[in-house]
Amino acid sequence: MIENKNNPSILETNVLYLIIALLLTTIGAYVQSKEVYTGLLITEYLIILLPTLSYLKINGYSIKDNLNLNKISLKQAVLVLFIVIFSYPVAVFFNLLGITILDKFVQIRATPIPIPSTFKEYILGFLVIALTPGICEEIMFRGMVMSSYKSLGRRKSIIYSAMLFGLFHFNLQNLLGPIYLGILFGIIAYKTNSLFSTMIGHTMNNTIALTIGYMSTKLEQGMESNMEAISMPQGKQMIMAFLGLGLLALVFGLIAYKLIKILPSSDEKELVEVNNFIIGKPLIKDMNGNKGISIIESLPILVVILMFFYWHFKYLFI
Repeated sequence: MIENKNNPSILETNVLYLIIALLLTTIGAYVQSKEVYTGLLITEYLIILLPTLSYLKINGYSIKDNLNLNKISLKQAVLVLFIVIFSYPVAVFFNLLGITILDKFVQIRATPIPIPSTFKEYILGFLVIALTPGICEEIMFRGMVMSSYKSLGRRKSIIYSAMLFGLFHFNLQNLLGPIYLGILFGIIAYKTNSLFSTMIGHTMNNTIALTIGYMSTKLEQGMESNMEAISMPQGKQMIMAFLGLGLLALVFGLIAYKLIKILPSSDEKELVEVNNFIIGKPLIKDMNGNKGISIIESLPILVVILMFFYWHFKYLFI
């Protein structure tokens, strides 16, 4: 396979991905267990961002070109915000689907990410939990990873980078949602030809989750503690939540689809190719094309997959 010399090869990126994953599950997990906000800052900036930028710089790759640090218009920025707003229920639905299936086999545990209960904590959460991953993780995944995987074609680069993004969360309960968002951000990145658009989208998605958690906490603080009269059996609650969220996800997903279609593209060729991806007709043909990842290139990813299942199931069953 011939790689673009202006971009890191797939093997280079996969090896770096493995190294960062090892640092994440060791040093990152340790510092987050000590103090979550400081740990997240260390994880995002020192474990994810610094190695990515350092690798590109040391090896002479153009940071601007590999990360697509191009300007976006106000219209693009606004549309990205609305695309993410309407896509959020879809991502939540995918995660709920995964949790519903997992609940039949394993113990489901709450996310370790802190939920703010005061406005000060909310602002801190925005800076650490919403904005910071929106910058650091986008530089790694929609930046370096997609740039190197572009040698396989735009559609494959979107799919593979989204899968790596989902695995990187090291939480089977939070796998399907990030993969969906990874695909969404990949499409946005190609249509706008700018990483700034996906930084805005990623930050917006995390801000929505943070805001919902904050508002739920404030609502709970103002409600009566006696809720038995309106409580329902857990099974019925789950079915109603699943059906309700599914309907909401379908409606909002269709709106997001329409918004993606009208999102201005940087050039017409890219618009046609990515719109074809959205429509899906040439996707199977593209994914079954001659270009693929070799065994050597895939070895670092296989190691990460093994780490993923070991990390997750050890966490669930102990």
